[in-house]
Amino acid sequence: MLFAAAVKNANVIEGAGDARVAEWLGDRLDAALGGTAGTVAVTLPGGSTPFPILERLQERAIDWSRVEVWPGDDRIVPEDHPASNTGRIRAALEPLGARIVPLEEDAAPPRFAIAWLGMGADGHIASLFPNTDPRPDDPRPVRRLTPDPLPPEAPFDRITLTIPALLASEEIMFVIRGADKRTVFDGALRGEHDLPVARLLAAARQPVTCFA
Repeated sequence: MLFAAAVKNANVIEGAGDARVAEWLGDRLDAALGGTAGTVAVTLPGGSTPFPILERLQERAIDWSRVEVWPGDDRIVPEDHPASNTGRIRAALEPLGARIVPLEEDAAPPRFAIAWLGMGADGHIASLFPNTDPRPDDPRPVRRLTPDPLPPEAPFDRITLTIPALLASEEIMFVIRGADKRTVFDGALRGEHDLPVARLLAAARQPVTCFA
């Protein structure tokens, strides 16, 4: 059963290691910074995948003082808690000069140059889990919510950008690791299910790049 039309604006790059992803991301950041005299905003995921890539990215001569970094989501914990996405992103990029913006329920996110997303095996993106019924027409850019079931490795309430806030971006990128996640992502590209990742992809009009 098809839930939406197949996504045609997505490019899947096979066999991409951390260095390849960092090179692509660095090129995009350089281009975005070169196109403005002001700041450039990006949103980054949590989890274990981004941080080796960010370490590689630190080798680039990027003007981080003009980069504003928003977590795509976070656990409702103090920043010094090991489960805090904001804390880990701050530790990685603030020493380079980046401005880290913690998520708040009344925040007004900017338009992002790049929205970097991860995806769970259940098809969730940011903290938009299937039980939260995320909508592309959500009137709010940020929501606090509770996943059900709570992931045992991170049993916390969440705060997250919504689908419209993530779609307010020039480009979307994914880094997908593992055969189970790849199956879910490919099904979303083909419009074969209605999981959160499929809802976002079906509504995306900007380029989508997935490193797999």
